Amino acid sequence: SSTSPGASLSVTVFGGGGFTGSRVCKLLVGKGATVTSISKSGTVPTWCQGEDWTSKVEWQKADLLSADDASLDKAVGSPDAVVSCVGVVGTDPDILRKGNGDANVAAFSSAARGGKLQRAAYVSVGSEVDACKENWLPEFFQGYFDGKIMAEKAAIDAMRGDAKKVCIVKPTFIYGGSEFGLLPPRVNYEYGAGVEELLMLPPFKFLADNTPGLIKVALRPPVCVDSVAGACATAVMDESGADLRVLDGTDVINEYSGQPKSTGLTDAMEWSKEKGIEFYDWAKVEVPKAVDAVQKKVDEAKK
Repeated sequence: SSTSPGASLSVTVFGGGGFTGSRVCKLLVGKGATVTSISKSGTVPTWCQGEDWTSKVEWQKADLLSADDASLDKAVGSPDAVVSCVGVVGTDPDILRKGNGDANVAAFSSAARGGKLQRAAYVSVGSEVDACKENWLPEFFQGYFDGKIMAEKAAIDAMRGDAKKVCIVKPTFIYGGSEFGLLPPRVNYEYGAGVEELLMLPPFKFLADNTPGLIKVALRPPVCVDSVAGACATAVMDESGADLRVLDGTDVINEYSGQPKSTGLTDAMEWSKEKGIEFYDWAKVEVPKAVDAVQKKVDEAKK
């Protein structure tokens, strides 16, 4: 049988048990890579338990903030490429700095010590969100952004300072899956896809382009987790030698990952239209029956 292009590549995914990282693992397996997931639990996520591809991932357990170099290096191995989807949210600036910064520094440093690293990808945060840190966000968020800066630098350092071998994916708000969440904030696929299509419309784009701070961010279309995962997988599996780059915002991420335009709003309208037609067809038959039945009762009462 023929060998897929990425069959000889080994890829380690930090945060591989998480919302985005697990979907990166799935895509990498589909592309023929040898995949290792590093997460605190070391287990298969609930959403994909029982799926065939999960048996092809090596699910390793490691705490990036407490593991010593030797034990972390043993779990990470000597990958050809690495993806980090590691990040935390909250209100404690120290936890934010460590969870987004120190954890990723440890991750990329370990991958570099493997000695085979060719490419790296990291899920950071959109520049328009970062621009809100001065006047629009509480002071504790500074720890979050400091951590992201540390992580981006660590990814480039792991590639010996060559930023052209690093893909930095910078979404604003990521949606997907089947559930809503508060920490981190998240909406499901159906809702998010509808919002994405709506905010892609020209009037909303114009408003977003001409409003400041968090208002601008709120009017930008969110990005599907499948698109973010697809961008990461595409970048680290790219053996063409082309320069990797920063993917900032939903449009650019979708284009790079090959994600089709969202049709969530259209789908919802079509569903509503279909249900409306079904109701109309039902009403045409049933309403006259109901009217006749009532009329008969009225007539009987008059007798």
